[in-house]
Amino acid sequence: MTSNEQLVHHFYTAFQRKDWQTMVATYHPEATFSDPVFPALHGSEVGAMWHMLITADTDLQLDFKEPVTDGETVICCWRARYTFSKTGRKVDNHVVATLYVCDGKITRHQDVFDFWRWCRMALGLTGILLGWTSLVQEKVRAMARKNLKQFMGKNPA
Repeated sequence: MTSNEQLVHHFYTAFQRKDWQTMVATYHPEATFSDPVFPALHGSEVGAMWHMLITADTDLQLDFKEPVTDGETVICCWRARYTFSKTGRKVDNHVVATLYVCDGKITRHQDVFDFWRWCRMALGLTGILLGWTSLVQEKVRAMARKNLKQFMGKNPA
């Protein structure tokens, strides 16, 4: 296993343990993060997102496959099962992560998953009928951003 793969393995092992402090420590201070819900986080927002998500969750179960290097990136497939707190609905999300590592720190992290599939699980009927629309997806993003901003106000770095 390369040192970059070891770093990513360390990140996901901390994720399994719900150890957000260790997760955050693997990132470069100016790192970026993107996924369908949080499309453009930078710097302290990245760590705050993990802190918020980990501490808000009570029943998270996470599995991941061993990370593999693909050129200058590390790819890791992972699966999270949890209850979405806003609706009480069960989510089983399958994610492909692409991480860029420089000097022993994650500098860029992009998670990809089927947003409509996630909406169907997390939002129920609304997600089934309208989760594919930009209207619902943008509403989810706006709420996530608002929650993160409030969380950061209460939990300064």
